Amino acid sequence: MKTLSKRILLAAVALLAAGLIASPVHADDTIRIGSFLAETGPAEFLGDPELKTLQLYVEQLNDAGGVLGKQVEFIHYDTGGKASEARTFANRLIRQDKVDFIVGGSTTGPTMAAVPVIQQAEIPFISLAGAEVITQPQKKWVFKTPQSDRQAARRILQDMKERGYTRIGLISGTGGFGSSGRAVTLEEAGDFGIEIIADETYDPDDTDVTAQLTKIANTEGVQAVLDFDFGSGPAVVTKNYRQLEIDLPFYQSHGVASQSFLDLAGEAANGTLVPSPAVLVADQLPEDDPQYEVATRYKDDYESTYDEPVSTFGGYAFDGLNLLVKAIEEAGTTDADAVRDALEQIEYAGVTGFYHMSAEDHMGLDATSFRMLRVEDGSWKLVE
Repeated sequence: MKTLSKRILLAAVALLAAGLIASPVHADDTIRIGSFLAETGPAEFLGDPELKTLQLYVEQLNDAGGVLGKQVEFIHYDTGGKASEARTFANRLIRQDKVDFIVGGSTTGPTMAAVPVIQQAEIPFISLAGAEVITQPQKKWVFKTPQSDRQAARRILQDMKERGYTRIGLISGTGGFGSSGRAVTLEEAGDFGIEIIADETYDPDDTDVTAQLTKIANTEGVQAVLDFDFGSGPAVVTKNYRQLEIDLPFYQSHGVASQSFLDLAGEAANGTLVPSPAVLVADQLPEDDPQYEVATRYKDDYESTYDEPVSTFGGYAFDGLNLLVKAIEEAGTTDADAVRDALEQIEYAGVTGFYHMSAEDHMGLDATSFRMLRVEDGSWKLVE
């Protein structure tokens, strides 16, 4: 019997080391929220404000007494924007850190790499990445806060339609975000009576895209141009666009809705039209706007704490954390199933838009949550 007991103990230790059975749970008086973010690397301009936002508001929550009387412990890892790292850290958060919930995933690739791990663990996950593939097809434990690339395409196409542009040129990055944005734009254009008569792509690391832009500009009948991508690529496209003196309305996607784009593109950005959540222009909203109070509060909190401009990406984190806290409070427990069920019933006015979550929709936003902005004198200006 002693030999058998010893074997069982050794087997349990081996399984524990492999992360296949649970280790002792954390203290009952804390709620552990985990995160994996692109704090460094090419997507740092997303992950950095997301991390700062989560740290700021977790501290505020704890100063106010926590959630359900429990202090919140925030555990985060830097993926560097790499999908393999995201999967590794999701495993670590779940099996070693024993988090109750996860809010994170700056970009689509890392988010999707982590999804199978999170689905298997059956804990609520709120992603801060944009592509519709994150929640479509729907996944039981996965939610997200940014509008989808399809919704961005719809908002841009609607604006073009209202301005009378029916034949346009499209240029997009070949990375995951750009490719997905291109695909949904091609799918949606016809519903708005718009024909895409020029279609070019570029590598996200390209330092010159004048050849592609020249082809678009020389296509007879083009009335406006859309670039769909994020990162440094859109700044290159914007600079080349102005250098070529293309005299056509120019649109970018919501992937550039931050100060980083303005800094990279400089004066060339002036005149660019971009769909964006209201937070970038919170101080330009009328005081009776339903989003004025929450957007202004977040903008003031963030900018006074970090002495840098607010971004839409930090706003996604703000909404992700608030959605989670609201669900925990409405569930009255940290039980994973109860919180997941509560998330499916939430209505919440955030800085990104009005969330109407449901069992059929784990994002809860539509294209009307975007405001159309124009860059004027190096700043974002509300144009609607």
